[in-house]
Amino acid sequence: MEKQPASPSASDPEGSIATDEKRPKFAIYNPDVDTSGVDEQKLIRKIDLALIPWLSFLYLLSFLDRTSIGNAKLYSLEKDLHITDKQYLLTLTIFFFSYAIFEVPSNVFLKRLRPSIWLSMLMFFWGIMMTLQGLVHNFSGLMGMRWLLGTFEAGLFPGVNYYLSCWYKRSEFGLRAAIFFSAATVSGAFGGLLAAAISKMDGIGGKPAWAWIFILEGLATVLAGAVSFWIIQDFPDTAKFLTEAERTVVIRRLQSDDQFSAAGEHFKMKYIIMALKDWKTWLGMVVYMGCDMPLYAFSLFLPSIINQLGFTATPANLLTVPVYAFACIITCGVGFLADRWGRRGYLNIGFLCLGAGGYIILIASRNAALSYFAVYMATCGIYPVISNTISWVSNNVEGSYKRSVSLAMVISFGNINGAVSSNVYRARDKPWYPLGHGLVLMYIVIGITASITYLLLLKRENARRDRGERDEIIENQPDTHDTRNEKNGRYATVEEAKRDKGDKWSGYRYTI
Repeated sequence: MEKQPASPSASDPEGSIATDEKRPKFAIYNPDVDTSGVDEQKLIRKIDLALIPWLSFLYLLSFLDRTSIGNAKLYSLEKDLHITDKQYLLTLTIFFFSYAIFEVPSNVFLKRLRPSIWLSMLMFFWGIMMTLQGLVHNFSGLMGMRWLLGTFEAGLFPGVNYYLSCWYKRSEFGLRAAIFFSAATVSGAFGGLLAAAISKMDGIGGKPAWAWIFILEGLATVLAGAVSFWIIQDFPDTAKFLTEAERTVVIRRLQSDDQFSAAGEHFKMKYIIMALKDWKTWLGMVVYMGCDMPLYAFSLFLPSIINQLGFTATPANLLTVPVYAFACIITCGVGFLADRWGRRGYLNIGFLCLGAGGYIILIASRNAALSYFAVYMATCGIYPVISNTISWVSNNVEGSYKRSVSLAMVISFGNINGAVSSNVYRARDKPWYPLGHGLVLMYIVIGITASITYLLLLKRENARRDRGERDEIIENQPDTHDTRNEKNGRYATVEEAKRDKGDKWSGYRYTI
């Protein structure tokens, strides 16, 4: 007879169910497939090599393309296009509207189509938009290209995070998400170096340095998008680089981690509605907002901030390199610790507090060296928190379509706040930008408050499940036939309850 799972052990940092013996059994995926010859550790390394390097490279290009306008600005972009500082800020702002609008529908398409087709297509077209950005001659042309760039870039970041969550256990996802996102920090460092190098082409073909930055980076993206069709793998149940036995092991280990939908899930509108009605989606949006607006403010204006501290264009770009290198290290370190120790919420709160300290110094400081030091502290409240928040939200949503929509909504709402970041570092506030730093600090405080609230509510919900307040009536389990359980649903088997309710199932434990 199947039994309801025992409460998670205190030593389990992820809050998941303690042992396989205590969890209810589900129908074995591909029961006729012999998996005895598959080495699980070697299989994970094989998956890592097939997925992470190329996807990280694609995100490096993505982040480079969207933020290179900050580097290009230092090479007479505004003067050559005859645009004002206000118009420049509008070109930054418009990107975030199209970027946010298309994230949710893109994730639904990704689930229904093959990742190798959808992601490659998006990348190819945003590369074209990036290239054309270097051919514009006025403000309206730049605005149009920035809108289209946001439209096609929208699907990559939420899509890849969702896609990776379909391959790894909850306790493995954080490090992979951190490595993937660390490409943004590498792009920040690489972007400064690349812009400094490309600037030497000023005047070639009658094009200024800023135009060549857009053109060459855009062409690289077009090429990468074209070859991605043959490099990007599809979902685990159809991935061609794995054998049937290896695909079976991947699905079974995910199901053992309470990812019940890993074997496949048919689209139903109710999954979308479940994501929309889940309080975790909405609160996760606020948590992510608290670090995502600071991310774009930081990446778009770091060269200008350093420039105003007394460094000219090329040195200012070069001085961004060690900042981003530090951000990369701290991001991957937090991802590793979160997977190893759990407690993603506590890590969020701690690093957001560090970031807040950095921005307090930036607001108060009138010393260039001290402000440059504070920038390093500021990265702690931005880069590691981005990937940790995505992992935290993903860990607490079950159901393939529900998770795809929840993640897209969280990331989309964070990105729409990027529009705010584009308008807070005004030219008239330089060199110390008190308004910009103050508003970023406000967002970080919002992130701290929302993280604490999210953590406490998850702990409260886990406690309710430990007390049996969420138990369902399971027809083949007489010990669950309590009238008080009727309100939580009636199901023939535990497996049916798991598939219907996802993370609302009484045996599911949330990651804190």
